[in-house]
Amino acid sequence: MVFNLDFDSSRVSFPHPELADDDGLLAIGGDLSVDRLILAYENGIFPWFSDDSPIMWYAPHERFVIFPENLKISKSMRKTLRSNKFKITVDQAFKEVIENCAKINRKDQDGTWITADMIHAYSELNKVNYAHSIEVWYNNELVGGLYGIYINQVFCGESMFSTVSDASKAALIYLITHFKLKFVDCQFHTPHLASMGGTSISQHEYLSILTEQHASKL
Repeated sequence: MVFNLDFDSSRVSFPHPELADDDGLLAIGGDLSVDRLILAYENGIFPWFSDDSPIMWYAPHERFVIFPENLKISKSMRKTLRSNKFKITVDQAFKEVIENCAKINRKDQDGTWITADMIHAYSELNKVNYAHSIEVWYNNELVGGLYGIYINQVFCGESMFSTVSDASKAALIYLITHFKLKFVDCQFHTPHLASMGGTSISQHEYLSILTEQHASKL
């Protein structure tokens, strides 16, 4: 059953994630307010929709994650990192990262799910220190990065981009190796993330780890 949410900031709530349908769709409607988004991520729920659809909220029954201790870095990538080819920063160009993620062409994807409303909403989350970006620079040009939500020592990755080889990998490796994380939530399986140590866990395990302690920030 898919639930309909009220567009009412005084009644921000979600049904339990385990009630999501087989595809992970839990609810439709509501808004992208800061309070609603924080509540969603605290409960393993995230928005995913396009410009021509209502806001849709997902809570997949399986999540693809990378535990820090399982991170795999190839020999060639280690060589790239040692070369100091890239300069990496945190939260120095959040809007530019999310805008690049929206523009990048992706295989088997027609258009983008990162709408103008999403860019605005996550930029507001960045202002209150919940959304964060990792930026990768080459010759003073932004060539890669990622953004997501950090909550309860879990980083919920939303999207990444790269305009030169290895830039998005460098961003992800920096995130995992420089911050205290239980895991990075990659949401869905991709061969690229699997090669870096990604693994699937159940929704129950995901929520158990996510809610082990109160919210913390970077």
